[in-house]
Amino acid sequence: MRWVPVTAISQELVRFDMQQMQNPEIRGTEYQQGTLFGFEVREYLLEKWERKCAYCDAENVPLEMEHMHPKARGGSNRVSNLTLACVPCNQRKGTKSLAEFLATDPERVRKILAQAKAPLRDAAAVNSTRWALFQRLKATGLDVEAASGGRTKFNRHQLQVPKDHCLDAACVGQVDALEHWQQPVLSIQATGRGTYQRTRLNQYGFPRGYLLRQKAAKGFQTGDMVKAVVTKGKKTGTYVGRVAVRASGSFNIKTASGLVQGISHRFCTCIQRADGYGYSLTKIALAKGAAHLDEEVLRITPNPEAPRGPRL
Repeated sequence: MRWVPVTAISQELVRFDMQQMQNPEIRGTEYQQGTLFGFEVREYLLEKWERKCAYCDAENVPLEMEHMHPKARGGSNRVSNLTLACVPCNQRKGTKSLAEFLATDPERVRKILAQAKAPLRDAAAVNSTRWALFQRLKATGLDVEAASGGRTKFNRHQLQVPKDHCLDAACVGQVDALEHWQQPVLSIQATGRGTYQRTRLNQYGFPRGYLLRQKAAKGFQTGDMVKAVVTKGKKTGTYVGRVAVRASGSFNIKTASGLVQGISHRFCTCIQRADGYGYSLTKIALAKGAAHLDEEVLRITPNPEAPRGPRL
């Protein structure tokens, strides 16, 4: 807060909106099913059914919300009656009951029913750590807003931004717009402060080399951020990165593009002393890879009969 003018804080306190999921038929002033409802249920189903089809275990394919007891036969929209199914399985099941569709595989029926009846305690995510953080944030005297993971996903889809840790943080709570998110972001990674081990061992456990007894050499220590301007020789150029020191004064510098070896300490200028963390500017990946497939795999068909609340 000394460096950034923070005026309010939004925290993702819980993963899912439990009241809305346990009783989706709530009406009137108690609760209204708005656009956000589908995102709460979607996030929960992906977690509960491990992002795969309940009927054939297909993964990394488009999945659809499926009523185990069909709505055509009186099935409800409660989350305990919902599962995930790939498109072929969903089409083959149609209006059949779970027992009819899997008549030749009673063991899978038993497994699906057991998983469907699992309590929602795993989804509550109101553990002591998150609540303790919430209380500490309130103690700052700033306005603190708490939201769910479903709301974060809803905001990300509404704003049409890719899934990334920094963008998830920016989409927590009430967000009307998100500008300039394509710019590189500052990544901070814990790197540690070195090791007590002073000897390198080979595969048989015998010493193969010794580290410096003193961590510093020529005024630098491993982990320092340096700028090296090499004015002559084969490695002429400018290099910025973390340094690994040697007693000889010939250092290695890890830059964003790779490792540069054998840079003399005479060309190095310290930018930042090692503090146990590594800092770098990284670009947000615009392409959606396999790791982010869950953003697209779950197709939700809105229920036209559901009451529509105000857009959130």
